[in-house]
Amino acid sequence: MRRSNREVKDEAELIEIIKGCKVCRVGMVDGDKPYIVPMNFGYQISGSAITIFLHCAKEGRKIELLKKNNQICLELDQMKELITGEKGCDYSCYFESFIGEGRAVFIETNEAKLAAFSCIMKHQTGRDDFAFDQRVVDQTTVIAIELSRYSGKRH
Repeated sequence: MRRSNREVKDEAELIEIIKGCKVCRVGMVDGDKPYIVPMNFGYQISGSAITIFLHCAKEGRKIELLKKNNQICLELDQMKELITGEKGCDYSCYFESFIGEGRAVFIETNEAKLAAFSCIMKHQTGRDDFAFDQRVVDQTTVIAIELSRYSGKRH
């Protein structure tokens, strides 16, 4: 990272950044071009391993691309405060961001899908007492992104 003074290395601080974000931008490879899509997410921490959970329809561009190449990059951010100034170039903002790389794994079992749905809903709402319609669960693709590398930044 070019500005090492802004790098966030502490695991607890990285988790706090994740907790403060509700949307992640998921980057995939489409042939020789990037493809990115914003998605709601949930997460799970096991030691220093971070898994991000996504859900989507059973078919579509994301699914096709991930079946061809399951390598993924994701980005989460939150703007904290606008920094104003006299001139346009004096403006900036305080922000926190998290970038991760890993591989997408399609979750197939009902039990694992329900656990991922619970993680997503807990992150998005703060609640973990939801019931899920089995018909909807069956019609939904759930993806676990197993992160192999990640970093955080704060300004």
